Amino acid sequence: MAIADVSTRSVAELISLAGRTAVVTGGAQGLGRAIARRLAEAGAAVVIGDRNVELAHTAAAELGQSGGQVIATGMDVSDPQSVAAAAALAVERFGGLDIWVNNAGVYPNIPLLEMTEQVWDQVMDVNLKGVFLGAQTAARKMIAGGRGGVIVNVVSTAGFRGVAPGVSAYVASKHGVRGATRQMALELAPHDIRVLGVAPTFCETEGNMAALAALAERDVGAEIPATLTSLLGRVGVPDDIGRVVLFCASDLSIFMTGSTLLADAGETI
Repeated sequence: MAIADVSTRSVAELISLAGRTAVVTGGAQGLGRAIARRLAEAGAAVVIGDRNVELAHTAAAELGQSGGQVIATGMDVSDPQSVAAAAALAVERFGGLDIWVNNAGVYPNIPLLEMTEQVWDQVMDVNLKGVFLGAQTAARKMIAGGRGGVIVNVVSTAGFRGVAPGVSAYVASKHGVRGATRQMALELAPHDIRVLGVAPTFCETEGNMAALAALAERDVGAEIPATLTSLLGRVGVPDDIGRVVLFCASDLSIFMTGSTLLADAGETI
């Protein structure tokens, strides 16, 4: 098997996801919802997986109003059975699985000297093990389908550097996801499965804004550099990341695998 040469295709053909099925974990709000919206707009049938089932169904219904095929399911990315059920649903409802976006994550802010083993394990279970389970499950379905696919792991600028105090578990998990992306790309290439990472800077999502508010209440004085300055003049919004994930999922990036694309407004320069 080999990745196709798409040199003769038009830009419209390259960006189109018509006939493909995508699963987006943590897709009910924030980055995940923006990603799901762009994938659906490009023609993919989308399964939104999220622990918040009600919010996931609301997101699916709203995105579906634009004419896309979007459904929702409850999903805990740290639970193998839950991940398997979401993948099986995608195949059952839409006939296959072509794109899997590992977006779900948690971001507790607890100083290293105060962090419990339980919290550390929770972050690793969701942010790192969840990526492993999602990628493994998706790859097995893609191989069975015989048409390859794309796995996109949402990393973070925290996968490239240390960031604000209190996020040691998060930084460790995201460094792990970045490394896993490279190794997964190596092992899955023979099956025509590409694996790419997208590393956002701080974006104005519901979760991030709530975290900042909680820090302010604790009088911690959160210092997230990207909230204070950006080389491009503003803080990120979810669709800034949704568009990059669409690029990764589409044939525009068909000759790329193993890379993690920084979507950081220059933060890591």
